[in-house]
Amino acid sequence: MKKDIKKTNAMRMLDKANVPYEVMEYEYDENDLDGHHVAEFFGTAYEEVFKTLVTKGASGEYYVYCLSVDSEIDLKKAAAVAGEKRVEMIHVKELLPLTGYIRGGCSPVGMKKKFKTFFDEMIELIDVIYVSGGQRGVQLKLAPKDLLEYTEGVVADFTA
Repeated sequence: MKKDIKKTNAMRMLDKANVPYEVMEYEYDENDLDGHHVAEFFGTAYEEVFKTLVTKGASGEYYVYCLSVDSEIDLKKAAAVAGEKRVEMIHVKELLPLTGYIRGGCSPVGMKKKFKTFFDEMIELIDVIYVSGGQRGVQLKLAPKDLLEYTEGVVADFTA
């Protein structure tokens, strides 16, 4: 592993909170940012690698959903767990100004503002989770309980 990784906002925030994590670098392709390649690169199960999706509710509130790269979000279920009539994915051009992150590098840790964050129930069945480190090519490997506690995440069923 290279030693010249710049600390991302996610790393700085976890450091400040004394949350243990491991920085994992991987090679990525601009045209293939679906997350399956991350699991394959590290030789881990798809269920351990989580993607971070950002939505906007009918009320105008934003919500973050973290789920396995092998799962799909069910927007009706996602709205129900958020107490909204409906939620929709934000447009990719809104991601950077809203969160401070780009597509393929969006972490549930260290966004510009704290949003209510939901984690798929799968998180309760795994011992280690990989989430974006805040930039493409960097994942953070940590204990699910630590991530849930830090983000004040809610475990819910919102997958298809």
